[in-house]
Amino acid sequence: MKTFLDPDFLLQTDTARALYHEHAAKMPIIDYHCHLDPRQIAENHAFEDLTEIWLGGDHYKWRAMRANGVPEEYITGDKPAYEKFQKWAETVPYLMRNPLYHWTHLELSRIFGIDRVLNPASARAIYEECTEKLRTPEFRAQAIMRRMHVEVVCTTDDPVDSLIYHQRIRESDIPTRVYPAWRPDKVLAIERTADFNAYLSRLEAATNRTLLTYTQLLEALQERHDFFERQGCRLSDHGLDTFYAEPYTERGLEAIFMKGRMGKPLTEQEIRMFRSALLYELAAMDARSGWVQQFHIGANRNNNRRMFRRLGADAGFDAIDDQPIAVSMNRFFSRLDEEDLLAKTIVYNLNPRDNALMVANAYNFNDGSVPGKMQYGAAWWFLDQIDGIREQLNTLSALGLLSRFVGMLTDSRSFLSYPRHEYFRRILCDLLGGEVEKGLLPASELPFLGQMVEDISYHNAKRYFGFE
Repeated sequence: MKTFLDPDFLLQTDTARALYHEHAAKMPIIDYHCHLDPRQIAENHAFEDLTEIWLGGDHYKWRAMRANGVPEEYITGDKPAYEKFQKWAETVPYLMRNPLYHWTHLELSRIFGIDRVLNPASARAIYEECTEKLRTPEFRAQAIMRRMHVEVVCTTDDPVDSLIYHQRIRESDIPTRVYPAWRPDKVLAIERTADFNAYLSRLEAATNRTLLTYTQLLEALQERHDFFERQGCRLSDHGLDTFYAEPYTERGLEAIFMKGRMGKPLTEQEIRMFRSALLYELAAMDARSGWVQQFHIGANRNNNRRMFRRLGADAGFDAIDDQPIAVSMNRFFSRLDEEDLLAKTIVYNLNPRDNALMVANAYNFNDGSVPGKMQYGAAWWFLDQIDGIREQLNTLSALGLLSRFVGMLTDSRSFLSYPRHEYFRRILCDLLGGEVEKGLLPASELPFLGQMVEDISYHNAKRYFGFE
């Protein structure tokens, strides 16, 4: 019987173990998509206790606690920190076979050096040991990134953000490079007219412009895009239910924009036309700047209306959508390709039914200009578990080039999430190593496979994003 979380965790063959320990394990981390707070990085935040760093903002854990019958006051409420953590510790044993069980113990082991299983009996000792460490300089925000060999981090930032904390980070001596990433989702949500107009007021303040026309909106967004580029931004990201590529006219767009500005209800077709036009313009901005664009497709957000009114967005009530993708995806990319405005692109799906669809359709637009120009992104959100990661790797291998893949990301709000890169690398090495030992891949090519593992873990992302 193997020991839980031993050095060969998830590695079932000798070849897999060699690929991981000799190649993957030594590579630094490039975390090119996450939701860390740049302020906490800039200020080298000192965490008060384990509850703050582990449960604050982590809606993966919140969903699990709710499913285990934990009342909301112990999740997002005002109960004392240790009582919240105790409820999490009570939940952990029930998480067996959920990725949170592995992540929890990897984080304890790799970051805090604690190899005990978390359960109600061990909760107090683990909480006190971790909290004591968190109150030392060696466990502040920047130190954790150094401890985990994080070379690059890309945060997720709204076009109206000042990026003041990114500026402070660049002026500091932190060895981890931290870049902003452009996330303009709010400006696409014209159907929620009150929120849309409140957001445009913030955009007006950020640009010192009045936004009364669609043309003026584009000018303001271009100004902010240029500002982000001057601050080192190299990639954008969009969180969408599907792609949009409806025909439209400039005159029609101005009328739609004015209806939105006046707070009038919009038809579904008008919403789709507005999103189609604005997505095209944003993609064109990315291409002209030489950025990478990312599309996270398939989230059905804020489904529990009662809890949305109580807690707002990103509180653990989002799920998997099932909208059509292929036709609009191809129309969208084809127009950009025809106009020589198709940037390097990464697509992610949340619905596992769309794995093959995403790879096959994205690969329509590789043009030989860049290795791996069109990327099928890492298993995302509900799919970043053992089976989901394997399925993503297998689908990419079957329909594309796994060797050109830019690898894993955390997509996390927590400084403790970096072991997810290790989790991914172990699964990758187990998959490749197992196929060598089954005779599906040649043992004579182990040097190439070792380099391939290093590339997927690190080098491909570094080259693709230009993090040289």
